[in-house]
Amino acid sequence: MSSAQNPTPEAATEAGPRPGRLTAAAALAALEGLALVAGGVWMLVLGFTGHPDDRTSAVTGGITLMVLALLPLLAARGLLGRRGWSRGPAVITQIMALPVAYNLLQADSVAIPAGIALAVVAVTALVLLLNPGTTRALGIRGPGDERK
Repeated sequence: MSSAQNPTPEAATEAGPRPGRLTAAAALAALEGLALVAGGVWMLVLGFTGHPDDRTSAVTGGITLMVLALLPLLAARGLLGRRGWSRGPAVITQIMALPVAYNLLQADSVAIPAGIALAVVAVTALVLLLNPGTTRALGIRGPGDERK
C-alpha cells in the first residue's frame, strides 16, 4: 500500500482542519496554565510586599505555582500543534485539578464558586481530550487500530 492510502500518524495530524474540540481543549488547558501563573505572581507579590505569615513559604509557593503552570501551557501549545504527546500532560492536568476543585468546594467561603468553575473546566477538558475525534486528530492509535 502507498503512504497516501495508509497515512502515518504524523500525516494524519497534518491533514484537514483542527477539530473544534481540540481547539477548545487547548484553550481550557491554556486558561488553567494562565490561572496558575496569576496565582504564582500573586503569591510572590504578597510574599515580597505584604505581611505573610511565612515569607519563605509564600515565595516558594509562588515559584512552585509558576513552574506547575508550564505543564498545561506546554500541553495547550502541543494540542494546538496537533502533537500526540500533548494529550497526556493535558489529561494529567485535569486529573490533578479535580481534587483541588473538591477541596475548594469543601470551604465555607468565596472559594466555592472557584471550586465549581475549576470542576466544570476540568471535567469539560477531560471529555474533550478523551473524545475519539480528538484522539484521531492527534494521530493517537487506539486498541485494534493497526496502522503500519
